[in-house]
Amino acid sequence: MDDFLIIGGGIAGTSAGARLAALGRVTLLETESALGYHASGRSAALFEPNYGLAPTVALSRASADFFEASGVLSPRGLMFIAGAGADEAFERDVAAMGLEEIGAEAARARVPVLDPAKVTRAGWHRAAWDIDTDRLIQGFAREIRAAGRVVTGAKAETIRRIDGGWEVETRGQSFTARVLVNAAGAWADDIARLAGIAPIGLTPKRRSMARVAAPGGHDPRDWPMVIGAGETWYMKPDAGALLISPADADPAEPHDAWADDMVLAAGIAGWEAHVTTPVSRMIANWAGLRTFSPDGNLVIGRAPEDPTFLWCAGQGGYGFQTAPAASQLVADLAGGRTPVIESETVAALDPARYA
Repeated sequence: MDDFLIIGGGIAGTSAGARLAALGRVTLLETESALGYHASGRSAALFEPNYGLAPTVALSRASADFFEASGVLSPRGLMFIAGAGADEAFERDVAAMGLEEIGAEAARARVPVLDPAKVTRAGWHRAAWDIDTDRLIQGFAREIRAAGRVVTGAKAETIRRIDGGWEVETRGQSFTARVLVNAAGAWADDIARLAGIAPIGLTPKRRSMARVAAPGGHDPRDWPMVIGAGETWYMKPDAGALLISPADADPAEPHDAWADDMVLAAGIAGWEAHVTTPVSRMIANWAGLRTFSPDGNLVIGRAPEDPTFLWCAGQGGYGFQTAPAASQLVADLAGGRTPVIESETVAALDPARYA
C-alpha cells in the first residue's frame, strides 16, 4: 500500500505529488496519455501575483520565492487598455491590479500596433512573467517518480474505502494508499462521488483561445500581455505569434473542451477594435475548462467526513501561479504540520466551508 494516491495529472496533482514525495511513496493516476492534457495544457501561463481573490493572491505571493528559484519564469509585463466609454472598468482594473497609468504614446512604445485614435488609456506594470508550464510539470513529475510512480491512461472507475486506506480500480489495475488526493480538475466532484464524499458544487467554465499570426512587419516577442478593460478579451505573445482570448467563462460539463467559432470571433474583434492591423490568419484554436468553487476560492484540505480524503481542486485558472504554495499546503496538512501559509487563508480554502 502506498502512502499517497493522487487522481489527476495536471498542475494541481503533479505539484501536490512532488511535495508529498518527501513524506512517503506516491502514485499519481492520470486518465489521459500525457500529463497536463486538459486545463493545464491550455493555459495562458502568466505569473501575476496580484491577480485574483484575496486567498488566491496570498497563495500566489507565497509561491514567488519558488518561482524565482526554479528558472521557469521569463519577463512579460502586463498592460490593461481602454477605449472611449470604458473608463469605469479601466479604473477598477488599475486599482485592483496596482497598475501605473501611462500615456497612449508610452503604451504604443510597448505595443506599436495599438491605435492612438482608439486606445485612450493604459495601465502597466512589469511584475508579470511567462511560466514554462511544461518544464514545471515535468520537473514535478520527476520528483514523484523518484519516490513512486506516474501512471497515465489510468481512469479511476471505482473507488472504495478499505482497511487502512483507499483502493482505486482502473481498467485492469488496482491501486491502494493510505491517503487519497483529489486533484481531478473539472472531474473533481465526480471523483468525490465515486469515493462516497460529498461534492463541493464545482463549476467547470470554458476558456477559449486562438493562436494567430503576428501583425506583418512586427516581432511581438517583447510585447506585454494586453487585457481589455474589464477583462473582456486579452492578447499574449507566444513564440512569434499572438494568443487571443475572449476571456469567456461559459459553464460546461466536464469534457475535452473545444472552442466555439463565434466566441473566438468576439475575442479577436475586441483586439482588432484597439489596433491598426487586423488579424490576418488563425494558426490554431482550442479551449480548456477552468473549474471554480461556489465562492471562487480554491478548495484545499481534508474532506470533513474523512480526513484521509484530501481535496486539491477549484483552481479557477490560477493553478500554475498558485501551485507552489497550494501544494505546500497539501503536504503540510497531509503531514500533520502547521501550514506555512497564514491561518485565515487556510480557512478560506478549507472544504469544510461547504459542509
